[in-house]
Amino acid sequence: MTKFVKLSIAALALVGMSATAGTLEDTKKQGFVKCGIDGGLPGFSEVVSGGVYKGIDVDGCRAIAAAVLGDASKVKYVSLNAKERLAALQSGEIDVLVRNTTWTQTRDTSLGLNFAGVNYYDGQGFMVRKDLGVKSAKELAGASVCIQTGTTTELNVADYFRANGMEYKAVAYDTNDQVVQSYENGRCDVLTSDASQLYGLRTKLKDKENHIVLPEIISKEPLGPVVRQGDDAWFNIVKWTFNAMVAAEEAGITSENADAMLKSDNPTVKRILGVEGKMGANLGLNADFAYQIVKQVGNYGEVFERNVGVNTPLNIERGLNALWTKGGLQYSPPFR
Repeated sequence: MTKFVKLSIAALALVGMSATAGTLEDTKKQGFVKCGIDGGLPGFSEVVSGGVYKGIDVDGCRAIAAAVLGDASKVKYVSLNAKERLAALQSGEIDVLVRNTTWTQTRDTSLGLNFAGVNYYDGQGFMVRKDLGVKSAKELAGASVCIQTGTTTELNVADYFRANGMEYKAVAYDTNDQVVQSYENGRCDVLTSDASQLYGLRTKLKDKENHIVLPEIISKEPLGPVVRQGDDAWFNIVKWTFNAMVAAEEAGITSENADAMLKSDNPTVKRILGVEGKMGANLGLNADFAYQIVKQVGNYGEVFERNVGVNTPLNIERGLNALWTKGGLQYSPPFR
């Protein structure tokens, strides 16, 4: 989602030397995972009643804590806007960024970052008021478009309108709340962002039933957890924490049946749950790291459905985020 002013090679080297070495040890010493999130995006990360954090990204943070510390509650959440999130990770302010952030070539190379997987396959879309009478994004010539700065959204919009020979006026703001307020107050005709964000932001509107998300998806936005380069051990932990959630769903292991599945004769289940093999030891974690993730947080399907699924206000179908066996893209490398 963001673009960030590139650090010099020397600066990146210093970051790699000072901020990434021994993240696992540092996390154990401090007793919690410092996890960067949005903090105001329904379905992904928001504070609900009682000051509780909730969302797909929040559960990603909780899963890492369960894997590393055996307790999903041991997370310090750091709310970051789009412009500051990557800098916070680069500087070591946070241990991991799980904040609806798009995996791009630039971010994965020149910014000194590693993406550990895709926890949500997304794409950019457009939301408009029903009374505008627009049914397609190709009818938006001359429209004013609300955009969050510091995101891939800006370039995607420019590319889309240029490719379709249309003019538009960009109305840019720093935060999601500013974008939503501007759109709701009629300062722009269109709100554009990742489609998942549009469904989430729509729930914040006073008259949400009067707004629609247009059918066009104009980009690829693979969202996922991010760590700094230079600490392969931590990179592996974050990567295989997410893989464990997907693999558990593939194997039929849920938060409800995890205890019973410890007695399973299925060798794949045994390896995932740590009954057999050295999956935990390979990561420097306890043998039951994946069991703790699933028992305390849930498998990927459980996390998806309770946060953004069809029985939530966002009402999002699994789509591309279904398992590969059900026509989607979610797929874990084997636990063996």
